[in-house]
This record gives sequence, C-alpha cells and structure tokens, in this order.
Amino acid sequence: QVQLVESGGGLVQSGGSLKLSCAASERIFGFNAMGWYRQVPGKERELVAESRISGRTNYADSVKGRFTISRDNAKMSIHLQMYNLKPEDTAVYFCNAQRGPTNWWGQGTQVTVSS
Repeated sequence: QVQLVESGGGLVQSGGSLKLSCAASERIFGFNAMGWYRQVPGKERELVAESRISGRTNYADSVKGRFTISRDNAKMSIHLQMYNLKPEDTAVYFCNAQRGPTNWWGQGTQVTVSS
C-alpha cells in the first residue's frame, strides 16, 4: 500500500507564497504520474498540476505561471511551489500518485489565502 504524506500548507496573505511537499513511501519513478489536486467544500476535486513519467507537466489554467510542480526522485517526493497566491486558491490540497488504473491519495493539507 502506497502512502503519501503532504506537508507545507498553512495560512498566507494574498500575493504570498507557499511550498507543498509530498513524501511517498516508495520510489516515485514507478508511478505513471504524480500530482496535486485541490478541493473546496461542495465542489469536486480538481487537478492543479501533474508530472508524468514522460517528463511532461500539466497545469490547471488558473495556476499557470504561478505554480510549479517538481519531482525529487532521490527523496521520493514531489513539490508544489505556489507564488502569487489568491483567495480563490484556498482549498485542501491532495497529493496523488497513479500506477496503471490505481490511484493513491494523501490525507490533504489545508491552504488558506486571506485577502
């Protein structure tokens, strides 16, 4: 069973920065993709950014130019660097790992951006 543990969430003012980290319990190069999703109450979980094994990265339009996803294979972790945060970025952020048809999720970390 793959375990994913997020860290780095918190409260930040609008325009500020945060860096989220996700530590995996096994080597991440074995996953087809790893990424970050977010969810607010009453809404569906949405993709924020993903990093595929091919090296390709994908971002939600709303975060392009502000967020950067990165992998650290040696440390079995991924990161999400977030700049110029906006109140609408407030959500619980979840780390995701995919291998074939199987998805694993972290427990989530809260990001709150005050205006």
